[in-house]
Amino acid sequence: MAAMLCLFNTESREKERVFPIDGKKIRLYTCGPTIYNFAHIGNFRTYVFEDLLRRSILYFGMPVEQAMNLTDVDDKTIRGAIAAGVSLKEFTEPYKIAFFEDLQTLHIERAEHYPAATDYISEMIRLIQRLLDLGYAYAGADGCIYFAIGKFPKYGRLSHLNFDELKLNASGDNRSDEYDKDNASDFVLWKALDKERDGEIFWESPFGLGRPGWHIECSAMAMKILGESIDIHCGGVDNMFPHHENEIAQSECCSGKRFVKHWLHAEHLLVDHKKMSKSLGNFYTLRDLLQKGYSGAEVRYLLLSTHYRTQLNFTFAGLDAARSSLRRIGDLMARLQEIELQGNATILPVLEDAELQFKQALGDDLNISVALSVMFDLVRELNTRCDEKTLTVADKDGALFLFGVWNRILGCLPLESEEVVPEHLQILLHRRDEARKVKNWKASDEIRDEIFSAGYSIEDTPKGARLKKK
Repeated sequence: MAAMLCLFNTESREKERVFPIDGKKIRLYTCGPTIYNFAHIGNFRTYVFEDLLRRSILYFGMPVEQAMNLTDVDDKTIRGAIAAGVSLKEFTEPYKIAFFEDLQTLHIERAEHYPAATDYISEMIRLIQRLLDLGYAYAGADGCIYFAIGKFPKYGRLSHLNFDELKLNASGDNRSDEYDKDNASDFVLWKALDKERDGEIFWESPFGLGRPGWHIECSAMAMKILGESIDIHCGGVDNMFPHHENEIAQSECCSGKRFVKHWLHAEHLLVDHKKMSKSLGNFYTLRDLLQKGYSGAEVRYLLLSTHYRTQLNFTFAGLDAARSSLRRIGDLMARLQEIELQGNATILPVLEDAELQFKQALGDDLNISVALSVMFDLVRELNTRCDEKTLTVADKDGALFLFGVWNRILGCLPLESEEVVPEHLQILLHRRDEARKVKNWKASDEIRDEIFSAGYSIEDTPKGARLKKK
């Protein structure tokens, strides 16, 4: 049976088949970072999930056009720029560069668009003016522009909260000036200039000097780049309310069209079953993990190995397990590339069945745990066949090809050894081989111990001994 891609829609709370609205390509909007600091592993849990989603859509034969926003104007970036005594761009640019470096380290494919909020201020002003003209927005006594959620009867349909619950903090704004709004639940579209808060960071608009609210930024960028109706919008579960709820309201009131067909949300990352917090000493950026000796591939594998709608408990034991899992793949790839056997039977049907099961698992709301289970069942089968020396050349080539296909989705499999063994250790290995040939076991053992002390083990293969980092 052919596999198809079905994803859980937060709005409908059902798995729904994914296909392009326009019959051509999936238009995907993913909430990106606020570039006021280095992104942490909780952020990257969401970004790796979004990358798995993107790669899976392509795997199912649908082109993708993706936009990921960069929030470079909000309270945090402004505070940081003022504290540093630099312009907003000077403050955010280093973190923007670091973000793209981290994406590369984690093998996250580049999106087609990375719009920065400051490049779309005029578009935000246009949307706010339209909401004012249509009666969905109003000017508060404080000079800010607010969206009246009471004018949008469908408000709350994404988060499935009733209106009384939503009134508590729909604005996502905990300032003490809520009494300047007509209703405490209304959210800000344009923040009037506050010199103490904003310094010299502001823009001109028909509503006065100020800056856009956070929620209007994503609506403006998504609709400008991808259109008024997009296929998929995703982010962390903490964005569901109020941010995504507010996006729906303001976007649909502007366009009169359904804003998003599929909403996807990734669950939180915990550290040792606790919320990540600097005060608890369990707060990690990707760079912290790299300094501890872990690779981008190992971090990526851990972040994607738990289903996106399940909380991920991050531990260093989990990272070590990720390292072991990838080494199993790497060891098998080395065996397959080195053997020169020709058996009589073939396992090509086994490979075909594994590929179908893997694809069906991904098609079932990105069921990554089942997909990885299929992959490691095949690893076990191939290792057994290698031991029995029953693989044909076609089997070997088919297996290598299949793991290459899977790596286009997983993005972290060690298909080829990237490890460069230091030259002096290669010389020691050669000397050990020479000592063994003349049965000088004492010298052989001494060289082996020196190699071990350097952090490498010795593996015997049909083509001779090789070094492998422990």
